[in-house]
Amino acid sequence: MSSLVSFLKQSDIFYQLTPTQLELVSNLCREIQFGMGELIFQENSDSKELYIIAQGEVDIFINRPDEPTESVIARLRRGQSFGEIALVDEGLRSASARAVQKDTRLLTIARDQLLMLCETYPQLGYRLMYNLAADLAMKIRNADLRIREKLLYKPTT
Repeated sequence: MSSLVSFLKQSDIFYQLTPTQLELVSNLCREIQFGMGELIFQENSDSKELYIIAQGEVDIFINRPDEPTESVIARLRRGQSFGEIALVDEGLRSASARAVQKDTRLLTIARDQLLMLCETYPQLGYRLMYNLAADLAMKIRNADLRIREKLLYKPTT
């Protein structure tokens, strides 16, 4: 089993894929490297690929018009994925992404290639989309908790 297949096997989005399915996915992966502080993509840019962190950390952040600095909304680490919404639609990105560490390595998978693989191998497609839904549900729950905390927390004076 190749090291790339072994790595993909540990990533949540590829949970319970067979070795053969992981090999098929690995053939679509392209590795790119970023330096510390380097922008991966900008908020409101086109969304056409999925990213998996092979090494390093990535901050997901938004620019708020009412504040001069950006707000980091998530820090992602090895094995985590981002850009999943690109698999559902080709809309604009809702946040920006930046490498936190030097030598941050990402695997990218083009949306159209991954969707073609899912259509060709329906079991792989089902498992991948199930994992994607579970990942997005967890992210939505975490966002809901943050919003509730922000709205309900009232500091005492």
